[in-house]
Amino acid sequence: MCGIVGYIGSKPPVPIIIEGLRRLEYRGYDSAGIAVAGGPVQENGSSLVLRRAPGKLKNLEAVIAERPIEGTFGIGHTRWATHGRPTEENAHPHRDGTGTLVVVHNGIVENYLSLKSALITKGHKFVSETDTEIIAHLIQDELELASLMPHAHEATEEANESIAVLGDSTKPSLSLEEAVRRAVKRVTGAFAIGVLSAHEPDKLVAARMGPPAVIGIGEGEFFLASDVPGILHHTRNIHFLQDGEVAVLTKSGVTISDFEGGALPLKVVRIAWDPIQAEKAGYKHFMLKEINEQPRAIRDTTLGRVSLETGKVFLAEMQVSEKEFREASQITIAACGTSWHAGLAGKFMIERLARLPVDVDYASEYRYRDPIADPHALGLLITQSGETADTIAAQRELIAKGSKTLAICNVVGAAVTREAQGTITTNAGPEIGVASTKAFTAQLTALFLFALYLAQVRGTITAEQSMELVDELSKVPGKVEEILRAVDDQCHSLAKIFSTSSDFLFLGRGIHYPIALEGALKLKEISYIHAEGYPAGEMKHGPNALIDETLPVVCIATKDPHDPSSVLKYEKTLSNIQEVTARSGRVIAIAIEGDEEIKQLVEHTIQIPQAPELLLPILEVVPLQLLAYHIAVRRGCDVDQPRNLAKSVTVE
Repeated sequence: MCGIVGYIGSKPPVPIIIEGLRRLEYRGYDSAGIAVAGGPVQENGSSLVLRRAPGKLKNLEAVIAERPIEGTFGIGHTRWATHGRPTEENAHPHRDGTGTLVVVHNGIVENYLSLKSALITKGHKFVSETDTEIIAHLIQDELELASLMPHAHEATEEANESIAVLGDSTKPSLSLEEAVRRAVKRVTGAFAIGVLSAHEPDKLVAARMGPPAVIGIGEGEFFLASDVPGILHHTRNIHFLQDGEVAVLTKSGVTISDFEGGALPLKVVRIAWDPIQAEKAGYKHFMLKEINEQPRAIRDTTLGRVSLETGKVFLAEMQVSEKEFREASQITIAACGTSWHAGLAGKFMIERLARLPVDVDYASEYRYRDPIADPHALGLLITQSGETADTIAAQRELIAKGSKTLAICNVVGAAVTREAQGTITTNAGPEIGVASTKAFTAQLTALFLFALYLAQVRGTITAEQSMELVDELSKVPGKVEEILRAVDDQCHSLAKIFSTSSDFLFLGRGIHYPIALEGALKLKEISYIHAEGYPAGEMKHGPNALIDETLPVVCIATKDPHDPSSVLKYEKTLSNIQEVTARSGRVIAIAIEGDEEIKQLVEHTIQIPQAPELLLPILEVVPLQLLAYHIAVRRGCDVDQPRNLAKSVTVE
């Protein structure tokens, strides 16, 4: 989600870092910053200099031009906000309390509130709204503990409070890398971090658990980046930092170790990508890259919002009280396109778990039908960009009729979020491909969290049920990874068979119907094949007339064997499949692993792992995305930029 570039070598670091960050702009960002050290000592007694600015890199460059900085090593960052608004104070890098070390971070600190509270009791003061600043202070805390006594973690609170601000002349007794190791072991969540300290000239420390980080090996110079494109113009020799690894970069080389300090080998890979390929991480298209980023998007959307121990859901972003949620008369969801499909699936989740009526409207239609709303109704706007004109207009109509509005959005500070009384940020990261993939599954994840939160607040679910569902949600990213490994080749083979078809029909029942709609939309968006999504139970009311031996019918026929309602829908869907095959239609079924019954009925079966019915949509859509992708590629279509479409529709 964020861009990181660090440099250590014989050249001035600032131009190298700025250029590297510019090459990572495709990832999206809302603020930027840079820190260098090893230059002239500043007024605070430290050689560490920091410059930050909200907005684009040109704003940061203007700040540097006005107040130039010098140093021998440095680190820079472009931020996509997850905690805190896109302001100068919230931009990275973040200092510790002494002003002598800084941290840049990509990821989410899940336990940042408890860590922050503990640090505040020790006298730490925070100046930003971010979770990243916590990491800087954790490293400071470890350095201070070690400077007080040999057994660092036996230091008393009173002793911690007596720590004086450290200048460059007071070098800690603990090495920076060891302090980083100890600090990150206190963090729950996901992180790729870069750290530099004025106390240890010409040294950068990096650590990873989750988000990507790479180390570049040059001739007498070394690089840190969140992604290969940021440093590819300087070196093609790359070490991909793995989870649980710490890297130390100095002018003489790079060392790799684990979080316990054990030495690990430096594994250098020669990258053959050109710069455009590098932006796509080696994938042929952004869309394929983003399909494969879905496990991370789902994890990041969940992180910090659930407790696996208690099953509790935490939505700290909500400014609507629990009392208002309990007294809500209904929820009106308004969205467009793929987000509307997510909202329709969300209706099933909310009504099933929270027992609260939900209407789902196309945002483009909502304000033109003189809708009825009341002060106890809540509006929920779903949008990837947060700038969709029709969705903003629907939100204002809801507000005008007295409803409070909430948002599910992928961009912190976007227009929809500014007028909402609470936002669930999906944390999918920038989505470059016009056809939405990872933003959709992140929206489904956010909707499931919202439904579960409502159920807990309204008392419509037991603690045991909550724990079971949260546990199942935690397994979803791994199941998506399994699907990506298992079905890509199969979807590629199916594309060879069906890429010349002129029409497709997608069928589903209940919560699976919105996924049929989404599958049809993906196919028509990028392959230009006419496709329709339909409720399977409506086949007799028209669509049966279309079926012949030339029509591929994609049928979502999954089930949760522990849910009688799901089993009943599955049995009804099998009857619909038989209606299709009786008319020579060619069926591609999305089914659960081990379902032998359906294999006897259809021509092709794509199998996915088992999950509770309300979580199955997240799994079901992945093979539909891959099928659409491979068909479009085979037809020679522009997958990332389909004709006549835009990523963010900012006009009506």
